[in-house]
Amino acid sequence: MQTVSVRTTQNVVIDYPVASLGDRILAYFIDLFIIIAYFILMIFILIGAEAGSTALIVSTLAIPPFLYHLLFEIFMNGQSPGKRQMKIKVVRLDGTPATIGNYLIRWLIRLIEVDALSGAIALFTIAVSGKGQRLGDIAAGTTVVKLVEQRAVTAKEVFTVSEDTYTPIFQQVVQLSDQDIELIQQALEVNRTTGNSLPVMAVTEKVKHSLGIQTDLPPVKFLYTIVKDYGHITAGK
Repeated sequence: MQTVSVRTTQNVVIDYPVASLGDRILAYFIDLFIIIAYFILMIFILIGAEAGSTALIVSTLAIPPFLYHLLFEIFMNGQSPGKRQMKIKVVRLDGTPATIGNYLIRWLIRLIEVDALSGAIALFTIAVSGKGQRLGDIAAGTTVVKLVEQRAVTAKEVFTVSEDTYTPIFQQVVQLSDQDIELIQQALEVNRTTGNSLPVMAVTEKVKHSLGIQTDLPPVKFLYTIVKDYGHITAGK
């Protein structure tokens, strides 16, 4: 399965699977339904209000549907209502959030490959690109990923009380905060569930540098020791 590594706000990298063609098609039809519903509703409103201005009628009926995907993706962080319902979103291939420029490029090309050509080219390109990209995504350097649920890790889960006879190895852990420990646990969880060791390696180097620790312990064992030491030292506080 093709995946894209996305960096979270906590600077942890998580591998998300590329959105399936089925998810993207369903998202498209959900958005299409919303656009059609809007169009019908506005017609009834304009008729009821006896709107006589041609410019008002055209702008009300044409501009919002025309800009629908561009505006929603910009203001909803890479998602339209259909994408949000299907739990998929637009991201850059390097895993960083897409920019307004990225959204604009993929939207402009969408007008041709999806709207003008009924999506035939888009479906073909997504199916064969290997990265879930239509032509707009290729030009913008983006793709669409599936937002798999990430289990939240709380301080209560990680601050387990160690046995009374345990002697902490790294007394420097008192310099860490609850948020630091939760970040460490997040990295360990990513490594455990996905096999992605990059977050563990990055957090290990950051902790060693911050606390001035030199050790030959493997990164995973080192971080588990840090969590255990912190839990033991802070248990009585």
